[in-house]
Amino acid sequence: MEEVREAGQSSDHPSMAKLKPVRAPFLGVEELSKWPLYRATITEFVATLLFLYVTVATVIGYSHQSDPNAFPDSQCGGVGVEGIAWAFGGMIFILVYCTAGISGGHINPAVTFGLLVGRKVPLIRAIFYMVAQMLGAICGVGLVKGFQKSLFNRYGGGANFVHEGYSRGTALGAEIVGTFVLVYTVFSATDEKRRARDSHVPILAPLPIGFSVFVVHLATIPITGTGINPARSFGAAVIYNKDKPWDDQWIFWVGPFIGAAIAAIYHEYVLRASALKALGSFKWSSFKTDS
Repeated sequence: MEEVREAGQSSDHPSMAKLKPVRAPFLGVEELSKWPLYRATITEFVATLLFLYVTVATVIGYSHQSDPNAFPDSQCGGVGVEGIAWAFGGMIFILVYCTAGISGGHINPAVTFGLLVGRKVPLIRAIFYMVAQMLGAICGVGLVKGFQKSLFNRYGGGANFVHEGYSRGTALGAEIVGTFVLVYTVFSATDEKRRARDSHVPILAPLPIGFSVFVVHLATIPITGTGINPARSFGAAVIYNKDKPWDDQWIFWVGPFIGAAIAAIYHEYVLRASALKALGSFKWSSFKTDS
C-alpha cells in the first residue's frame, strides 16, 4: 500500500511521521487494460487451488486414519484436530508469503471483501479475485477426489456443514467471530503506519495471519469444520455435491462476509478513526473556504 504524508508533516523523523493510506479507487476500471491484474488473478487461482488440495487431503487422510473400521488395531489416530488446524494455518502462512508481493495473498473471498470494505482494493479487482478463488477451490478439491475418490466420498469430501449438537445460529456466530479474527489480523499485520514504524512487520505479516487461521480452526472445527473462507466451503460443496453441505452453504457466505465487514470497519473507522479524520478535514476545508 502506498503511503502519503499529511500536509505540513516534517520528514526529518520518518518513524514518527503521520501517515495515511492511499485509498483504492472504488471501481478500478483502469486496471482492466493492465497485465498486473490478470497476473494477480492467476496467482489467486493457483494459491487457492493449492490451499484446498493440501487441506482437504489432510482432512480426508485424518478421517481415514482415525476410522476404527479401517484400522481396528491402530494405536495412531492420525494427525488429530491440531494437525488439521496446522495444515490450514501452515498453508496460509506459506501461500501468503509466496503471493503477497503479487496479489496481496488473499486466498479467501472474505479477506477480499474485507479489504474492499476498507478501500484497500477496487471493486473490479475484488470480483476477479473472488471468481479466481472459487474456481481454484473447485479445482483443488477436484484433485483430491481424483486421487482418492473412494475415501473422498466415504468421509464427506471435507465439506463444511453444521455438526450434530449445534444450531445454525451457533454456527453462524462461530463463522462471524472466526472470520473477524482472521480479517482483523490481516488489517493489523499489513497496517501502513506499523509498517512505516517497524521495518520487520512486512516480513512477519504471513506468520500472524497463518496463526490466526490455526487458532480459529481449533475453536470452530467441532462446530462447522471451520469455514471462514467461502471459497473453501463452496469448492468442497461443489465436488462432494450432497444435500447437507448445500443446505448449510449460506452460513459459510453470510457469516464470513459479516465478520470481514465488521473487522474492516472496526480497524479502519474505529481504531484508525478514518471517518472522523475525513469529517475533520471536511470541516476544516469548509471553514477556510468560508473565511
